[in-house]
Amino acid sequence: MCGRFTITHPDEAIARLFDAVAGNDLPPVPRFNVCPTTQVAVVTSEGGVRRLRAMRWGFIPHWYKAPNDGPLIINARADTVATKPAFREAVRSRRCIVPASGFYEWQEGVKGQKLPWYFTRADGEPMAFAGLWQRWGEMDTVAIVSTDAGPGMRGLHHREAVVLEKPDWPLWLGEAGHGAAVLMKPSAEGVLRCHRVDPRVNSNRAEGPELIEALSD
Repeated sequence: MCGRFTITHPDEAIARLFDAVAGNDLPPVPRFNVCPTTQVAVVTSEGGVRRLRAMRWGFIPHWYKAPNDGPLIINARADTVATKPAFREAVRSRRCIVPASGFYEWQEGVKGQKLPWYFTRADGEPMAFAGLWQRWGEMDTVAIVSTDAGPGMRGLHHREAVVLEKPDWPLWLGEAGHGAAVLMKPSAEGVLRCHRVDPRVNSNRAEGPELIEALSD
């Protein structure tokens, strides 16, 4: 799954990469500890135009009377998005991409200690998380799609975020016909790399480039 991530690439670079028009309300970058309920930059395709715009990370179903009217939904399971009432319409017509530079995952250590790892693409390119979005009132909200852990994640966690490859972006965004369900799969061998990082990132108040530095042995 994905509970924290980073975005260190400039907005201009992300907009160029996704061939998107950048909004003027994007959250500031770089960010080394993006947490749920904060604003994140999201790529949508609407009317044939890709846009990079801000959304709240934390999907709010239309029946919630307040943002905290039920569980905080930051991830959507790939195996149930087509049937769960919260996601079944969004997966058909409101798919999006959440750009990221990397993400954190935690391993359980001795005495329940949480040991953080930092994951990036092995090729150094930004990540493209599969996302679903929902308008709630005047606010757009997003969840990141998760699936079973792939070879780069096994041993640390049983699930991971769906990382889309560049040739698949048009299909996920609804620009290339139907069949996007086949994209909700684990990353292939060699796509991800990781290293241990300082437990300071365990706090959602922590920030700064030192959070992603590899721990020395």
